[in-house]
Amino acid sequence: MGHNYAKPLTAEARMERVLSRLPVDWAVKMERQPGTGWSVWMQRSDETLHQETRDTLVEALEEVWRVLR
Repeated sequence: MGHNYAKPLTAEARMERVLSRLPVDWAVKMERQPGTGWSVWMQRSDETLHQETRDTLVEALEEVWRVLR
């Protein structure tokens, strides 16, 4: 009997996954904020926007993507 456990994605793979799924007509802005981590802002083509600040860039990207998709 074999076991099939999913291997957790690396931060690089998680970032690639999010960036590869962004529509070309979305605006994206990423900044490192002194003392507060990374800030990511995205705006969809329908003008809906969202911003998140997290400790790591990939966490901020994933959270904004979840909200706007």
